[in-house]
Amino acid sequence: MLIENKKWVAMFSHTGNEIYNISKKIGRFPDRVITNKTPGDKCINKNLLSKTDVVYVKDRPEVQDYNRVLWDDCVLTLHGWMRVLPKTVCKEYEIYNLHPGLITKYSELKGADPQRRVFECEYPERYEHVGCVIHHVSPEVDAGKVVMERSTSNTFTGCGVLTEYLHEMATDMWVDFMMINTSD
Repeated sequence: MLIENKKWVAMFSHTGNEIYNISKKIGRFPDRVITNKTPGDKCINKNLLSKTDVVYVKDRPEVQDYNRVLWDDCVLTLHGWMRVLPKTVCKEYEIYNLHPGLITKYSELKGADPQRRVFECEYPERYEHVGCVIHHVSPEVDAGKVVMERSTSNTFTGCGVLTEYLHEMATDMWVDFMMINTSD
């Protein structure tokens, strides 16, 4: 397992639902969850709050904020963390992100809201395939080495349907990624 014998830190900016669902499936919750939501925010998954150490950071954390809440030898996973990490943080930690855009085929889908951009562009039929990638986080946004990829034909009728499908794909990918046997 990728996180065996390491501390696992997961970060989110939305609800934390994905982290909770992944954790239930792999039978392990993160050692720490970091969010830039405010304490008591009603949209945070209450089940997640009861299962792990949750640390609240300011909306736009700086390098010292990350260094204060991360352990030296942790694996950090990003689950809708809607902030660009400082370059020094990217270089100091083992960090993975799931991106809901098939950037291996369509590099223009790097950055925020790729699933929305698939349907709002002038020629949506250009995107024959849709999918997700898990990549190492590097100082450049969505530019780190891709370590896992999944795709399917784009037969979706709109952004909402695609987004829901990609959420399911993302959870399954994270589960498979976390269960990778790294001792081989």
